[in-house]
Amino acid sequence: MPNAFVLSAANVYDCRKDEVNMDKQKLTILYERLSVEDDRDSESNSIQNQRAQLEDYAERNNLKPYIHLSDDGYSGTGWNRPGWLKVLEEVEKDNVSCIVFRDLSRFGRDHLRVGLYMELFDSKSIRLIMVNDGIDTAKGEDDFTPFRAIMSEWYARDCSRKVKSALQTKGRQGKPLSTKPPYGFIRDPNNKDRWLVDSEAAAVVRRIFDLTIEGKGSFEICRILHDDKVERPSYYQAKRGHVMYHNALEARDPYVWGSHMITFMLTRPEYCGHTVNFRSVKPSYKSRKQIPIPREEWLIFENTHEAIVTQETFDLVQQLRQTVRRTDTVGEANPLTGLLFCNDCGKRLYNHRKRIDHYTCSGYVQGRQSFADEHCSPHYATVAAIRELLLDIIRKTSGYVLQHEADFIEKVRESSTLRHGETTKTHKRQITKNERRIIELDKLFSSLYEDKEKGIITEERFVLMSAGFEREQADLRTKNITLQDELDTFNTDSAKADNFIALVRKFTRFEELTTSMIYEFVDKIIIHESVWTEQTETERRKGTRTQKVDVYLKYIGNFNVPDTRPPEEIEAERIAEEKLQRKRQQKRDSERRRRERVRTETAAQNPPQETVCAAV
Repeated sequence: MPNAFVLSAANVYDCRKDEVNMDKQKLTILYERLSVEDDRDSESNSIQNQRAQLEDYAERNNLKPYIHLSDDGYSGTGWNRPGWLKVLEEVEKDNVSCIVFRDLSRFGRDHLRVGLYMELFDSKSIRLIMVNDGIDTAKGEDDFTPFRAIMSEWYARDCSRKVKSALQTKGRQGKPLSTKPPYGFIRDPNNKDRWLVDSEAAAVVRRIFDLTIEGKGSFEICRILHDDKVERPSYYQAKRGHVMYHNALEARDPYVWGSHMITFMLTRPEYCGHTVNFRSVKPSYKSRKQIPIPREEWLIFENTHEAIVTQETFDLVQQLRQTVRRTDTVGEANPLTGLLFCNDCGKRLYNHRKRIDHYTCSGYVQGRQSFADEHCSPHYATVAAIRELLLDIIRKTSGYVLQHEADFIEKVRESSTLRHGETTKTHKRQITKNERRIIELDKLFSSLYEDKEKGIITEERFVLMSAGFEREQADLRTKNITLQDELDTFNTDSAKADNFIALVRKFTRFEELTTSMIYEFVDKIIIHESVWTEQTETERRKGTRTQKVDVYLKYIGNFNVPDTRPPEEIEAERIAEEKLQRKRQQKRDSERRRRERVRTETAAQNPPQETVCAAV
């Protein structure tokens, strides 16, 4: 082997190290580069063939000492190539006398950057040689060099167009475009376009979704996973050879999760078994920057692989993430936030935790803060009372479902049929009305066009009126599409009942109201304004305070549970309730007499003093 030695760099081929004194003699760098597209074209483009050709050229022309620096798998349109950066490092150290390439395309495929680097090397008196192109700066300038650089760039642009077209076709066929399956999946060794569930990672994904449903935030989930020594995705996948991430195995603490990682995982439809393509786009083949595409423009293919979480669980998590739940001095967010709505103004209720944990209407709070003359009423409701009510409703409904499953399905069918029938009748009537108006507008447009041709109306008037007709037609067509979609999205009655039955069977105990029970059972809660049995001008709050609360459960809405108890038990409960009400009334009367007695005694001990005015 001729005189050669090694420099440490990424993708650098080793050469034998002979006695070479770099301080006395400058180097010749033999640079090789290979991209994925070049590797497809021909085996002659391989790094080994380039290395052998350049080494033979250096030996024949006595370009010694020399080293090999290479970039294997890097495109010529990018310049952050490890081997190339090592070339520039040696150039800055003034250790280079000559750089040899196989041809100009190995240098790079960006004619502007190629020209800048050539001027830089010329200013440092560095000789450039492109063997196949016959370019040698020591023999003078080549007038065709700029054209060769442009042709090299055009080749890269053409390859980019072909690759982009192929990816577009593949993506629209429903095949995944991602080269790395998400955490929880692995690529099928027999079919690269198919994903298989990784059972170990999938269990972690399900746990993350379950923790979110339990009310845990992303930072808290990260802490829980870290304390339980759960490896983060990059380390886990690199350790098992599923994918390779740069320096993933060199992490000091492989159990440190990032909150952004949790947030991103919770928004991926792939975990429901769907394939999502065209999430982002690159502005140019020269750029590595990914520009995100709006979610509405994603191409989603449903049920293309095995799901890790159900669609219901995924939708519930998305609903929970839309509501901001802030922690306070209590240390955790209230799980009822985002579920309570005012019956009068329809706005959400705000949570207040000073003294008594309660909710009030946001319309009332905002109106008072802005000193508005008209605003909603408080709709005050304590958290303890709401939680007690929810637990009672969920317990009663679940008990009825488990004991009278057939009757429950029948009642859901009757209620849903009634709502579905009313909605269908209204929607179909409106769609028919809109269709008649669309046909009428077509006739008006034709008549308007005839008037324009006959000169009855001017061109400007025709344009103005026709534009109005087109806008109205577009609005009507949009409304019809929306109405038809609502008709098409009605679930079957049996499916609603089956989903709720499956939800009830998911929970085995109903003694305590947990956060996950609230999120999975409750759709929304409507709070009415409270009513007092007695209300006078001098004392408004008198008597018994009652408040109506409507609880809408998932799948079945505001379901009224039939009372299946025997008459004796119902009568005993009524008597007990009346007895309790009498005790409450006696307690209120006693407290009222006590306050009156205290006021009388205080007035007797402190009689009013007469004011004496002195004569002036």
